[in-house]
Parts: sequence; C-alpha cells; structure tokens
Amino acid sequence: MPDPRFFEDLGPATLAELASLSGARLADPAGGDHRISHVAPLEGAGVGAVTFLSDPKRLADLADLDGAACFLKPEHADRAPPGRLLLLTSHPQAAWAAAAQRLHAPRRHDGAQHVHPDSELEEGVTLSPGVTIGQGARIGRGTWLAPGVVIGPGVTVGRDCRIGANVVIGFALIGDRVSIHAGAVIGEAGFGAAGGPAGVVDLPQLGRVVLQDGVTIGANSCVDRGAFGDTTIGENTKIDNLVHVAHNVRLGRNCVAAAFTGVSGSTVVGDGVAFGGKAGVADHLTVGAGAQIGASASVFKDVPAGETWTGFPARPLKRWLRETAWLSRKAGGRESKG
Repeated sequence: MPDPRFFEDLGPATLAELASLSGARLADPAGGDHRISHVAPLEGAGVGAVTFLSDPKRLADLADLDGAACFLKPEHADRAPPGRLLLLTSHPQAAWAAAAQRLHAPRRHDGAQHVHPDSELEEGVTLSPGVTIGQGARIGRGTWLAPGVVIGPGVTVGRDCRIGANVVIGFALIGDRVSIHAGAVIGEAGFGAAGGPAGVVDLPQLGRVVLQDGVTIGANSCVDRGAFGDTTIGENTKIDNLVHVAHNVRLGRNCVAAAFTGVSGSTVVGDGVAFGGKAGVADHLTVGAGAQIGASASVFKDVPAGETWTGFPARPLKRWLRETAWLSRKAGGRESKG
C-alpha cells in the first residue's frame, strides 16, 4: 500500500469500474463486483490489489498472485493459472496507471496557512520567512529552515538539519543532521511513462524518499521518489550540486557524487562508491561497494566491488588506458604516413 502519510486512499472500486475506466475487458465478467482497494507491483500484489504484467518473461509470476487482479495482454490470458482475476488490455501498464489514479491521490498542502496546525515542530526549530509546512509534517529539534522552504504533507525531517533556501521536500522521511542546499528538490515524481491508446501517459509514482542520517544534498540537485518502493540515500553520503538520483535508486553509506552525476532508476549502489563529475549510470544496474566511477564515464553494465571504471562505454581503468594508448598510436601513425 502507498504510505498514507503521503497518499490519500480513494478506494475501493470494483473490477467492472476499473475495466470501464481503463478501457480493459474482464476475462470473466462474473468477477466484476470484486472490490479493489489499492494498486501494487506484481511481486507485492495480495488480496484487494490490482497489478499489471506486460513482460511475457514474467508470466510464471501470475501463479503467486493471491486474491489480486491483474491487467494483462489478451494474447497472454491462456498462460494464466485458472481462477485468476484478469483485466485484458493491449496496454497493461497504462491501464494500471488509470487504476492508480482512481485509487490513490497525493496529499497536497491545502494552502490555508503557511504552517499547518496539524504539523508538529519540536522546540528549537527555526523558521525563516516564507516557509510552508504541510499537514502532518514533523520537524525535529534544532533544525533550521531557510526562506522559501516548502515541506509537504506527512514529511518527517529529523533533528539538527539544515534546509537551504527554496528547497522543496515531499513524500520523504529525512534523518538527523541532514543538509540540503538551496534549490534542491526531494521527492518529486520520477520519470515513468507508458504508451496508451491515446498516446503516452504518466505513470503514478507512489513511493517515498528516505535520506538517512548525515546525508548532504547539493544545490539544485533532485532525488526522485520511488515508483512504488523507496529511493534511499544511505548514511553520510555526500551529493554535490546538480546531481540527479532517479526513482527506486538505493545509494549506500559514505558514497560521494560530484556535480552532474546521474544515477538511473532502480540502480543499486554499494557503500563507499565514488562518482566523478558528469558520471552516468544506466537503470537496473549494480555498482559494487568501494567502486570508483571516473568523470564523464557512462556505465551500462554492473560494476564489481572495488573496481575503477571510466570511459564511454565505461570499462575497467587499465583496459581503458590500454585501448586509449593503442588508438592514439594508430591515429598518430596514420597522420605521419599522410
């Protein structure tokens, strides 16, 4: 279930309603009165949930659904175990997005007061002019909020934090002694889109951001909330200005990332990893503990623990040096012959 501190529950809805809303067709119309309370990813779908499956490689996972409904392509319906609640559509992910918007809504600041009366501020919190704090937010002792900070509904900020000017924080749980510099945005929606009958649609981002104790986030950097789970930044990790951490990324403890680094969605980064400036990592990869990624490197494969990679595409440093030296010699030879 999406965290109720950040998302309002709009359910339940019947399968018939969700089918009509999304343009799907019930595989068994007799199940139209089945009630759905929430959306879930395929691996976490239980009773009362609706999920989707678009990758035929995961059809075996339908056997694990326990009382959940699933948006599925019609050509895959005969591969589902008997008795499953199926909504058939050529666009399962877009249909799931429509269901998610029916069942869940992000909580928004009601705008009535700058500091909502239902928020909780411990003694010693410093509020500068223009700070906005949403319903149910909690701010710990000794934390300082600079002018123009926006703290969304349900957000928790720990003790002795420093939040710079015009920082925007939503859908986030933040530990103690965290520093977030001016203009950073924590918890906005990650990039998720899917093709639908009417074109590309946004996929609801129903997860959170977790910043553990001692984290630093540089100016104008962005940490996206998870698509369903959490985006996590581990203890004492230090992120420079103009860095982007995408949805569902897990950064370990004591990592460093220089300016313009980009870490794509669902990548897992071990403890003590260092990223040089403008390094980029593709999605769904693993960067092992203690690895170092050189400046401007473009990582498209898993990086083993403790190794140093650089180049485009990124590869182990010694290999990159050999290849660069060989290419330089060959290019120099051609020039001399010319």
